[in-house]
Amino acid sequence: MRWKGRRQSENVEDRRAMSPKAAGIGGLGMLVILVIMWLLGADPRQLAQIAQNNPGAGGGQQQQGEFQETPEERELVEFVGVVLADTEDVWSEIFRERGEEYVIPKLILFRERVQSACGFASAATGPFYCPADSQVYLDVSFFKQMEEELRAPGDLAQAYVIAHEVGHHVQNLMGISDRVHQMQGRVGEEEGNRLSVRLELQADYFAGVWAHHAQQNWNILERGDIEEALRAATAIGDDRLQEQSRGYVVPESFTHGTSEQRAKWFLKGLETGNMSGGDALFDLDYEDL
Repeated sequence: MRWKGRRQSENVEDRRAMSPKAAGIGGLGMLVILVIMWLLGADPRQLAQIAQNNPGAGGGQQQQGEFQETPEERELVEFVGVVLADTEDVWSEIFRERGEEYVIPKLILFRERVQSACGFASAATGPFYCPADSQVYLDVSFFKQMEEELRAPGDLAQAYVIAHEVGHHVQNLMGISDRVHQMQGRVGEEEGNRLSVRLELQADYFAGVWAHHAQQNWNILERGDIEEALRAATAIGDDRLQEQSRGYVVPESFTHGTSEQRAKWFLKGLETGNMSGGDALFDLDYEDL
């Protein structure tokens, strides 16, 4: 992916030097539970709430700590800044064409644990978007996990993760998230999970829309980049993660979509670049997603 030498966002807030004060015991056990739940596709807001309600998982205030940045991590931070800047430019233009204003989110870099308006979250939560403060949260060590554990390396794979979380911000601005959560409150657990899948696949679609326009604007794609992003989308499908962690899958518990669905909808967004194309996710029968 071509990204060096371009504008970096001014909306990246670096909290990596902030460390949480330990409180209580049982943090290790809760961390294991959070990891397992994340692998099974739990909603980041649920994970953050669990962590907040269990001080042993790292709850409490944050304080300044020792922090030494490696050259590799410095480059990752610069990369994150460029990708976020690209999302700002792409979505600002798309919203402007719709006669609307795109409110730019902040991206919070953290290390191990972080306090958000959605609660206290650990790195085990993975990258997440908090609608309560309209901010994206990212521990860049997740990129190493993608490469080593999920076998999904590559800079466009990393950019896809950021663009997906920004996609949730787009949903929040458009009122889609609120409408879906209201609908979830009126249905049972299985149907609520299916609505969550639609929301996540639309964020994948929006990530593809970003990539489409970024390619048009800055010619970002190099050989193999699309395959990198598709591998990442496939690696974090509910079926793949459940098979790896449990040895079997429970489709009715899916909250993010299968590997095939996630890759499919990212690719649709990439091919069309049409924001409104994601509306189809809420019109199609669930079996046709």
